[in-house]
Amino acid sequence: MFTVDSIGPAVIFCVITMLGWGSWANTQKLAGKTSWPFELYYWDYAIGVFLLSVVFLFTLGSSGSSGTAGMAAMPNLAAASGTNIARAAISGVVFNISNILLVVAIDAAGMSVAFPVGVGLALVIGTVTSYLQHPKGNPAALFGGVAFVVFAMVMSALAHSKLPRAAGRGWARGLVFAVIAGCLMGYFYPQLMSSVSPDFNTAPIRPEFLTPYTALFFFAAGLLASNLVVNTVFMRAGGRTYREYFAGTPKLHLLGIAGGAIWMLALGLNVIASGVAGPAVSYALGQGATLVAAIWGVFIWKEFRNAPAGTAPFIWLMFAGYAIGLSLIGAATL
Repeated sequence: MFTVDSIGPAVIFCVITMLGWGSWANTQKLAGKTSWPFELYYWDYAIGVFLLSVVFLFTLGSSGSSGTAGMAAMPNLAAASGTNIARAAISGVVFNISNILLVVAIDAAGMSVAFPVGVGLALVIGTVTSYLQHPKGNPAALFGGVAFVVFAMVMSALAHSKLPRAAGRGWARGLVFAVIAGCLMGYFYPQLMSSVSPDFNTAPIRPEFLTPYTALFFFAAGLLASNLVVNTVFMRAGGRTYREYFAGTPKLHLLGIAGGAIWMLALGLNVIASGVAGPAVSYALGQGATLVAAIWGVFIWKEFRNAPAGTAPFIWLMFAGYAIGLSLIGAATL
């Protein structure tokens, strides 16, 4: 299997994660502009996640080597324990529930509040939990960076609360969904990494543990399988039918599949990078997606165009908090 063994490529992978996790929701925004509801979009998103996990499994997961840590996907699938397979699959279920709630929050309140609040909370919970599992990286720089991210998250919420209710309709509902999504999302990554063999890039895969690629496959399988229940509930609540889904245009379906593939590419590179940077640093740096999403929301989608005077300082303090926080998290790898 393919791995990296130096900090340079690992950081590059984390930056790509940041860009991917912060940008995939643009596909939902584009689909939504044609009145394609998020419940129908999300089916294609889940399919995109699963398809890319299969691509990972049979390409990077089945070729290459890294010293003694070159176990390919198929032998690992045969040797993995049911416990670790279940851990990876459950992480997909947890993420699926949280991500659907995040998509609802984006739909109600926009990217510039849903991402900073929801993913910001996930960053804090996921980073702390991952560090307790695998204490790798400079803790002062890591948690100092997390503190600045929390500050930026608060500034984002304050900025959005100033929007006129006509322009920011649904912001309170979106904020609530973002908070719930963030609390759940913070636990999916530590759960996923608990199924992956420690030091997978430098040591043999431990008996019964998964490689990153088999873990990603079972994660995606759990996500897609749980979608049969979770998203069906949301579809019924929204008055949507499967007939509507199958009546969608190829362009709409491709937008959702692309969104899922972008997100899964980012997760795959992040997990690979964790072998060098450590899960806590890798996850925290990748969750710089909050900054990327805020840039999209503020400058491209103009979500604050109707904001009253006095809102700008909160927006700029948000960007400053993210910039300083991510710089400190990046320094934690040194």
